[in-house]
Amino acid sequence: MSHRTLPQPPRRTTRRTGAPSPATATVTSGPPAAHQPQSPEEPLSADHPLSTDEPASAERLVPAEGPLPAEGPLPAEGPLPAAGELPSAGKPPPAAEPLSIWPGSAAPLGHDDLAVGGVPLTEIADRFGTPAYVLDEAEVRHRCRAYLRAFPDAEVFYAAKAFLCRAMVHWVREEGLGLDVCSAGELELAVTSGFPPARIVLHGNAKSPADLRAALRLGVGRIVIDSTSEIARLAAAVPAGSRQKVLIRVVPGIAAGGHAKIRTGTDDQKFGLSLADGSAQHAITRVLSQPRLELVGLHCHLGSQITTVKPYLSAVRRLIGLLARIQEQHGITLPELDLGGGHGVAYRPGEPTLDLAFLGGRLRAELAGGCAAAGLPVPRLAIEPGRAIAGPAGVVLYRVLSVKRTGAHTFVAVDGGMSDNPRPALYGVRYAPRLIGRRTTAAPEPVTVVGRHCEAGDVLAADVRLPGDIRPGDLLAVPVAGAYHLSMASGYNLVGRPPVIAVAEGHARLLVRRESLADIQERDIGL
Repeated sequence: MSHRTLPQPPRRTTRRTGAPSPATATVTSGPPAAHQPQSPEEPLSADHPLSTDEPASAERLVPAEGPLPAEGPLPAEGPLPAAGELPSAGKPPPAAEPLSIWPGSAAPLGHDDLAVGGVPLTEIADRFGTPAYVLDEAEVRHRCRAYLRAFPDAEVFYAAKAFLCRAMVHWVREEGLGLDVCSAGELELAVTSGFPPARIVLHGNAKSPADLRAALRLGVGRIVIDSTSEIARLAAAVPAGSRQKVLIRVVPGIAAGGHAKIRTGTDDQKFGLSLADGSAQHAITRVLSQPRLELVGLHCHLGSQITTVKPYLSAVRRLIGLLARIQEQHGITLPELDLGGGHGVAYRPGEPTLDLAFLGGRLRAELAGGCAAAGLPVPRLAIEPGRAIAGPAGVVLYRVLSVKRTGAHTFVAVDGGMSDNPRPALYGVRYAPRLIGRRTTAAPEPVTVVGRHCEAGDVLAADVRLPGDIRPGDLLAVPVAGAYHLSMASGYNLVGRPPVIAVAEGHARLLVRRESLADIQERDIGL
């Protein structure tokens, strides 16, 4: 049995009922992100500079692989898929597969357990305790390869901020991806794990002197300049007689992303240099005046959890315009264009995801057509996926500690919470927990899964349906937990961060051990 949350060719030949066929993939999208308003009160009109020339299509069927149209607008309608793949107009969508958002290896074991990577999740909980993160190595590798297929001529950098450990560094390197880091800590872990520094890009809106020194000492391939004040500081740190390759992070003025706190393509946030007010152009001029810095391209990151291609196409058009102005004003042609990441994944069955093959084809076509019109050679494209590689490959396991019924509400408290997953509190993210390890015939009831921490906002999954007889000692598994869980974990209430267990071919092994009370106490020097 198989299922895919990443619309790419399947790894196995049999598929669950209702899943898209191997030759096609369904893309569900809302209003075009390039038409999104800058604020709720000011919607963009159809002729706004951020609008695209493509009609809005709520849902379309696109090929999972093979050539895509090289130019021209997308058709508003196209051939309909087989019955059950797309909802008919006026009818509710069909029920999503229960395991559609789980790793591709997920398989039921009878009626009460689930295996990932060939290992029963109950076995992992018994052996390693809870909370615990489970990471499917094959899923990580599959997603790396899917990106290389979708972007065959591009440089793909895995965004380490999503999740990083020595094993992840090893997997990413073996699959042929580069690495995108944001600190000296991430950089040192990668290089000491054997990752070639020339294939690493350093980001950050406020890089510390230690970050820059480490990058220069270790020889990172690219440093992304995020502010004008960084230019002179970096140039002064570059050893005499050498040059550091850099990119300029440009803010194109495009609103995209699943939440206001993760939208980085507009001028009202901390990242990058604005195209609208001339900051980007000014930074380019300053970099070109520094003999120890070599400007090789532009960088742009629009935000996170983007599920449509339109924002990326709009960004390409604006950046091609800037490349043309750079050539006209400075007489140079920049050979690289990094479009960042932010590719959306589904956290619950039925949610939209970004179709990589479709995105790759449209970006190549947009770049080729735009550069031809501007008289520019096509720059080498780079992208930086993180969540879309690590997120769906991870599962987190919790043990139920208490069940409390208060009025009309039922609260299921588990042994983890916002210290190992702050995302629901930060962004209102909704998950789909599943009871495993116990057979039940009880009807599902709405409950709220909460954590153990001293915060009313410590909610992991609000208004989800779990068996009505759920009780202390039960085991809950939550999919799509591979990104921005451990990497954002905290020491709140000194409970210790969970371990990471890799599963592959029926074997489980510890990648990152559980943080113990001894670990926490050793950092406290005392009075």
